[in-house]
Amino acid sequence: MRAPHRIRRIRRLPGAALLTTALLGTACATSGSSRPARLEVLEEGGGFAITETARVGLGARSDFEDALARLREGRRAEGIALLEEAVAAAPGLTAAHINLGIAYREEGELERALESLERAVAVSPRHPAAYNELGIVQRRTGRFDEARHSYEQALDLYPDYHYARRNLAILCDLYLADASCALEHYERYVEAVPNDEEAAIWVADLRNRVGR
Repeated sequence: MRAPHRIRRIRRLPGAALLTTALLGTACATSGSSRPARLEVLEEGGGFAITETARVGLGARSDFEDALARLREGRRAEGIALLEEAVAAAPGLTAAHINLGIAYREEGELERALESLERAVAVSPRHPAAYNELGIVQRRTGRFDEARHSYEQALDLYPDYHYARRNLAILCDLYLADASCALEHYERYVEAVPNDEEAAIWVADLRNRVGR
């Protein structure tokens, strides 16, 4: 399915990438442990704080923290290498899989990004950011129906997770030509994030197009 010819700038929302986690480092943790982490999602001032608490080996903890530092510095190749080591040592660490997927996506390695984010969803099927980031990569690879399902999964888990709400609205608008879906989710997003002036303009434009 080809996207319509309308062009709409899709800007990245602050705080939507680079997930951190609370790591309980222990020399007794087995390197291949896949014990699921504890997840907590809290709304904070219009945004979300997703806290993942996991017990991992000291090596995996060091690799994960060093990887995030390198990614923030723009040293993606180094960050990716460290994240690969972290997920090998602690496969149950969802944030490592998600950040690896984001890093691969930023490098243009979309199939690798897809694999990492699918692992994240498998490890933590109630993680809204995993579904949201998976939806972004699915959209970029032309898997529009799958992207819609991923965004909807995130919203089924956390209806106020407005990053996914905005992405679903854009997907319905520009890629699925589903004006009803787009308007519903744009309007709900603007209610949650009224200071997003760009999205408010999109709502007005879509209302004009559908005659409302």
